[in-house]
Amino acid sequence: MKSIVPIYIKNAKIYQEDKIINKGGVLIEHGKVAAVHENIQEELPTNVQIIDGTDLQVIPGFIDGHIHGADGADVMDATEAALDTMAAVLPREGTTSFLATTITQAPENIDKALENIAHYKNKAGFAEMVGVHLEGPFIEETKAGAQPLDFIMEPNIEQFNEWQGKSGNKIKTITMAPEHDADGSFINHLYRNGVNVSAGHTGTDFAGMKRAVSHGVRQVTHLCNAMSGIHHRDIGVVGAAFQLEELRAELIADGIHISPEMLEIIYENVGSERLILITDAMRAKCLNAGNYELGGQPVTVTEDRAVLENGTLAGSILKMHEGARQMLKINDVTMRNIIQMASENPARQLNFYDRKGSIEAGKDADVLLVDDNLNINYTICRGVIAYKGGE
Repeated sequence: MKSIVPIYIKNAKIYQEDKIINKGGVLIEHGKVAAVHENIQEELPTNVQIIDGTDLQVIPGFIDGHIHGADGADVMDATEAALDTMAAVLPREGTTSFLATTITQAPENIDKALENIAHYKNKAGFAEMVGVHLEGPFIEETKAGAQPLDFIMEPNIEQFNEWQGKSGNKIKTITMAPEHDADGSFINHLYRNGVNVSAGHTGTDFAGMKRAVSHGVRQVTHLCNAMSGIHHRDIGVVGAAFQLEELRAELIADGIHISPEMLEIIYENVGSERLILITDAMRAKCLNAGNYELGGQPVTVTEDRAVLENGTLAGSILKMHEGARQMLKINDVTMRNIIQMASENPARQLNFYDRKGSIEAGKDADVLLVDDNLNINYTICRGVIAYKGGE
């Protein structure tokens, strides 16, 4: 058990929501940011652990709102050990919070995964599992991607409510195809009950997306992947993400799911105010190349990607800081923009910006110390050092 002792980070460049402090200090006590100091070191607790942040930057921890697995574990394993494995390894990439993401599967298997999540207890020094992203099964089969076709079903409020109950009310985001909810009743039910409804694995057109937004859709799942693209006669879901200000859009910034050139186009048209960096990672992340599985389907993992037998991309093996680093290569993208996309926006989208997503007194002490190239020197999860660079 990792003990929670006060921590003081000194001489660091601190990114707050509305300003940057050079050579400032951050005091962490009882799992929270207790104070942020400008230049002058205030009186500190006697037993405080000092971290020298010279030449480093203090930024909020990353929030991965779409991750299936890592380090050999998968959410659908439906075990405490699987979630522990994920939560233990994610701080190495700067992730301090995540949504445990399910996949289209037999209802009884989704049941087991959600019941496991309902009873899961977050542990000190691990990334925090803050809820569930239910990806599928209410999706369009022609845009299934790596989602198993056999278990796709039509939107069903009764089924969703049952799953929400089994999860302990932890389903925070759902990915669904809005064209299968013609009157918008399913979307609106979820929206009214505080669920973040994300359009994904969908072939709907731009008009369909406008209707979906009017019913309560507020996000797009892994932009450009498994959806209708921009055509000169209909701009589809991708165009909707560009045009409709109500939408934030997930982005797998690995340079594979979306080419570096397209990442630039997306950034220029959507901007850091509405993009959310995710990994969509599967269990092979952090492991060697080889043969694995996703949703019961065989997956081959090479040095940089995971694919099904037919060549379809099967999630990713991306780490969050690597995706952030890819975005930092784009002209005019700054550390402030990275913080928006990887920390602030997901916290706002999931309605817990009051406790996560920025370095402010009173918020959870989910803190990263990074250099200019986003190499992670320290990851602090709720006041406990969870990773130290070089370990």
